[in-house]
Amino acid sequence: ADWPAQWQAILAASNRPPPMTLRVHAQRGTAADYAERLAALGMGARILGAPTPQALVLDKPAPVSALPGFAEGQVSVQDAAAQLAAPLLIGTGLKANARVLDACAAPGGKTAHLLELQPDLQLTALDADAQRLTRVQDTLNRLQQKATLKAADARQPATWWDGQLFNAILLDAPCSASGIVRRHPDVRWLRRPDDITALAGIQAELLDALWPLLAPGGRLVYATCSVFRAEGQAQLDAFLQRQPDAKSHDVPGFTGHLLPVVENAPRPGPSLDGFFYALITKP
Repeated sequence: ADWPAQWQAILAASNRPPPMTLRVHAQRGTAADYAERLAALGMGARILGAPTPQALVLDKPAPVSALPGFAEGQVSVQDAAAQLAAPLLIGTGLKANARVLDACAAPGGKTAHLLELQPDLQLTALDADAQRLTRVQDTLNRLQQKATLKAADARQPATWWDGQLFNAILLDAPCSASGIVRRHPDVRWLRRPDDITALAGIQAELLDALWPLLAPGGRLVYATCSVFRAEGQAQLDAFLQRQPDAKSHDVPGFTGHLLPVVENAPRPGPSLDGFFYALITKP
């Protein structure tokens, strides 16, 4: 079984109310600036700092309509763990006008974060669910950003790919959602024991389908909001066996299994959502 020493802490964290974490638009201000704006309205917030410098946690959850500048795209709601994806993919900066694929993009939080960090990206946001892509478009409209949206199964590039290689690919793959149970309590009842095997199969198919689309020297981030090794480290290990030219990079604070326990919280306070991240490069 996974996490014999931590399973009780994981279950306890999954039963606590989740924090409401914000991401301040990197082109429009700092977390400290925004915390001051909130304070002026009598709303307390805590800045998280590195590795999520634009993140702050509200002392008390609030409707987005109460957040100053939300409608204008100055701030978004996104857990601190999810805020690691975009900076991990971009690293010290992709080349100008880099072609980037967000392969399972809905509802669009990571798509938007990528464009906040590097606005010149030529970004394609793909999702198998056309209905959910409307949420991506709504997010882009609110943030005044542009991307190419396509409704298609990423596992079937022949149906959607234009033949030009991508400089970077974000694969936030469908998973058990076992790392975000506190946000989606119904996951406990909806999941079946054989779901993990089926989902791990889909994740492997996605990795294998997208790897040939990555340009030499390109970066691929594989992510799941799962605490299970089958959807994280074991999935990565199996992929590296199938693709000997792929290289995995350990980036402290970003990669590996981030368990939703207090020890992984940025500074004292509520834990992060459970996630797994891997950074893979192609020679």
